Amino acid sequence: HEREHDREISELIIKHEEEMEKLRAELNKEQQHLLDELRQQMAATHKAEVEQAQLQSQTLHSLELEALRLSLNNMHTSQLELTQSNLTKEKETALVELREMLNDKRAQEVAILQSRHQLEWEKMKEQFLKEKEDL
Repeated sequence: HEREHDREISELIIKHEEEMEKLRAELNKEQQHLLDELRQQMAATHKAEVEQAQLQSQTLHSLELEALRLSLNNMHTSQLELTQSNLTKEKETALVELREMLNDKRAQEVAILQSRHQLEWEKMKEQFLKEKEDL
């Protein structure tokens, strides 16, 4: 019974680890997808703003144009960093919540298994005492 109990716990741990790995992969895939979408949006925005800047470059001084480009790059970089930071925080929060949920589920399953094990032990003990008494 103890070996079976240990085996069941090992299986639960392996199952827990597989689920965590699967969820990490899904979260990484989702994060990459969101980052790709953001990069595409930023590229489109950047392209539109560069085209507008080129139209204005005929009338703007070259130094003003360079300052605008640097400002735009800094804004895009900051926006990307902020978005990536937010996605990372969301991912970490989701992983913590998932880990807690899986740990709670595992604890419940372990408690059930221990309860079953105790009941089986009590039955066997009673049966042994009954057989002993009969003998």
